[in-house]
Amino acid sequence: MQDSIAGQTLIKRVAADHPNVRKAWVDGGYRQHLVEHAATLGIDMHIVRRDPATRGFALLPRRWTVERTLGRLMNRRRLTRDYEAHSHRSEAMIHLAMINLMTRRLTAGSTPTWRGA
Repeated sequence: MQDSIAGQTLIKRVAADHPNVRKAWVDGGYRQHLVEHAATLGIDMHIVRRDPATRGFALLPRRWTVERTLGRLMNRRRLTRDYEAHSHRSEAMIHLAMINLMTRRLTAGSTPTWRGA
């Protein structure tokens, strides 16, 4: 399923489950009609586009936020592969990983990783 099609269902669920979400950044796979749909739900959605004049690699604004979060999730061994038979179990493991991250931030502590760093 394309991002622009699945995005409508996703944005409806986000608006219903998390009414405090007011801003979202999405990549170029999303279309203007989804931005307008999000606006009707009270969410200010911005499409992050690459500058057409740029050649080669270019860092896109806000893209690093998503990549950093996915990188942190991949530090959890169980999330590196799709071991779970049900999606609610994968969701629970993501919640546990993010709780661990936020707890370490709040306590200013660090825990050793499997890499020994």
